[in-house]
Amino acid sequence: MPRRIESHWVPGPAGRLEALLEEPEDVAPRLAAVLCHPHPQYGGTMHNKVVYRLARGLRAAGAAVLRFNFRGVGASHGEYGAMAGEIEDARAALAWLRDRYRELPFALAGFSFGGRAISELACEIGSAQFLLAAGFSTRLGSTDYLETCAVPKIFIQSTHDEFSPRVDFERVYQRFAEPKRVVWIEAADHFFAGALPEVEAAAAEAAEAASS
Repeated sequence: MPRRIESHWVPGPAGRLEALLEEPEDVAPRLAAVLCHPHPQYGGTMHNKVVYRLARGLRAAGAAVLRFNFRGVGASHGEYGAMAGEIEDARAALAWLRDRYRELPFALAGFSFGGRAISELACEIGSAQFLLAAGFSTRLGSTDYLETCAVPKIFIQSTHDEFSPRVDFERVYQRFAEPKRVVWIEAADHFFAGALPEVEAAAAEAAEAASS
């Protein structure tokens, strides 16, 4: 898919954050989305394959997408912040994005660790058009905050996710507040091996439906 892409430095609480801003090529953006990457301590970056596919899907739905590296990743300043710091990085990225696209609604998205971080921010803020979390892990702390979170929630999960087995996810998901939706994708592992096109398509479809 054709795209416009720009490199940016986003001011963050631990120093500047390395970021990429992508817009749809042939239409004006109708949504602005922040997209967060997997765990910084296990090789996660904004160039992760799943993150790239999520960005493509969001752009297909008309979104301008800001991917960025959490503190201490790539050229971003700072050191790992044990989730709390990364949530603040996402908050700074969102502030930057909303300042650039002041007239547009916004959405929040992430994969794995990034999905957990951005979901906490989304539920705290409460005004996102939707939250999109792929590979949402059930093993990164309490999910109680989602039981009272009124933001529209979309989860894209692998049927063979070693960090969020289906039985574990379904147990916590049933307690999450409405509105919510889960899309199961037949894939080999947490990283959606063999099913990345399906992840992209699911992200586009979900974003299109949630923002229409």
